[in-house]
Amino acid sequence: MNDALLGKHNFPVFENYKQLVYLDNCATQQKPQRVIEAVNRFYAEQNANPLRGLYELGVQATQAYEGARESVRKFLNAASTKEIIFTRNATESLNLVAYSWGQANITCGDEILVCISEHHSNLLPWQILAKQKGASLRFLECDKSGKYTVQALENALTPRTKLFAIAQISNIFGRLNPIKEFADIAHKNGTLIVCDAAQSAAHIPIDVQALGVDFLALSGHKMLAPMGIGVLYARQELLEKMPPFLTGGEMIEYVTCEDATFAELPHKFEAGTVNAGGAAGLGAAINYIDGLGFENIQKREDELTALAFDEMKKVPHVDIIGADDAADHHGIITFTIEGVHPHDIAAVFDADGIAIRAGHHCAQPLHEFLGVPASARMSLAFYNDEQDIQRFIATLKTIRRRMGYDS
Repeated sequence: MNDALLGKHNFPVFENYKQLVYLDNCATQQKPQRVIEAVNRFYAEQNANPLRGLYELGVQATQAYEGARESVRKFLNAASTKEIIFTRNATESLNLVAYSWGQANITCGDEILVCISEHHSNLLPWQILAKQKGASLRFLECDKSGKYTVQALENALTPRTKLFAIAQISNIFGRLNPIKEFADIAHKNGTLIVCDAAQSAAHIPIDVQALGVDFLALSGHKMLAPMGIGVLYARQELLEKMPPFLTGGEMIEYVTCEDATFAELPHKFEAGTVNAGGAAGLGAAINYIDGLGFENIQKREDELTALAFDEMKKVPHVDIIGADDAADHHGIITFTIEGVHPHDIAAVFDADGIAIRAGHHCAQPLHEFLGVPASARMSLAFYNDEQDIQRFIATLKTIRRRMGYDS
């Protein structure tokens, strides 16, 4: 590991807000200087419309854009860059699957199986698709710790189940789901699997070929990269058969007044002027993560999770949602405090310079399933440190008193 990459000094936001304790990494991660410089360098030195200009600057822009695609391919161990589609975010990636593959393959009477803990981004596209096509939307339920069992999945699948949607890591429980095992089960049933990797891509290595997923979505901004750049991985044989999601410039091969033929993969799904600066930033973010090494990222985040978890368990009236083992939380600890609304919890933390999240975290069905109207969530990244945890715990201990309770 390059130890120089680990600390907060690499992230300008912490220079601008020296007292900030940032514990909202599920929502978005902070950006290291190297990523910011990569985006600036693209616009200062390589700015042209990729794939279109035959002049030198246009060629450089194309090389930067396609170089980032190759970085993503290696990062995910995809078989080909044809399987890497750039989007705005994981939400757009999942919608692409729903509106392209889904509209062409889901029919009346089919079933779509979705985990009850899914982020709305991996629920609403399937909810809308099911309504449009006359399909049934069914839910796979977990236990109170967030665990999904093989038996439950096998029981939920039927001959009519065309698609199974699941997150690799839940943004509420922090639990790592057994994607490879579930993919094998789904495929034996003739069911495709779509994986939301938005919460996992920055924290654990992903090998799409080893996992056996058919589709996988991620957002760059949750893994050190700029906002507005995301990725859809899909198996090439599926993409070849899928119609374009958006149409217009660049995604075509030939156009007449009556008809059009579409470009080869992956450009068939990247209509219009692309976010080349964002792609350059994503490539730089991947290089940063590679420089740290996932084994070091995981070690750091696991240690901080365990420290926070153990200290939180000692605080009266605090209830942690999910597993009783810190190792099952992967940097995500969602909690409630008896008698205090999560929005008030977040407001007290903010008053002490600590950023956490409050609400239903785009997982409202899960909160209803758990019988919890809303929750507070702290989420870690490798650039957090022990002092952040100490300050978080110190404020946590004061919240009920500051809200007017005796203890």
